[in-house]
Amino acid sequence: MSSNGPCFFIIMGVAGSGKTTVGRALAVALGWEFYDGDDYHPPENIAKMAAGIPLRDADRYPWLETLRCLIASRLRDGRSFVLACSALKAGYRDVLLKDNPGGQLIYLKGDYALIRDRLLRRSGHYMKPELLDSQFEALEEPDHAFTVDIRLTVDEIVRGIITVFFKKLG
Repeated sequence: MSSNGPCFFIIMGVAGSGKTTVGRALAVALGWEFYDGDDYHPPENIAKMAAGIPLRDADRYPWLETLRCLIASRLRDGRSFVLACSALKAGYRDVLLKDNPGGQLIYLKGDYALIRDRLLRRSGHYMKPELLDSQFEALEEPDHAFTVDIRLTVDEIVRGIITVFFKKLG
């Protein structure tokens, strides 16, 4: 990350890893804006996931381009922000970061059993636990990300991210 101009974090990981919860808490702690990538899925994608149908790359790339444009818009406006987005594949991350400097990936990493348990306890979300297998199959763990163990509390995760962020700036 750079101290020159706006910055952003992309909180990434499989469904149920805590992207939205951590992203919101981090945005509040930093006084930044928060965006949930799920809010930008077209209705067709939401309908597929709600029906238990995994998204294909062809489904994801238009959505990722929408998010890339959102990032570019916020940066042009001089706004620092946090974006929660699965960003499971390296190619997806490349789309998001293309021509968007100042971004840092935060990978929320956890084991299958823990995440499945979280999904089974979650209600009111269109992402079904049955899709977790497809999420792990698609996941390409990032080489250049700050990786966080999701067994930590949200506060511990946020403190860790902020510590690393400010350490890099100093």
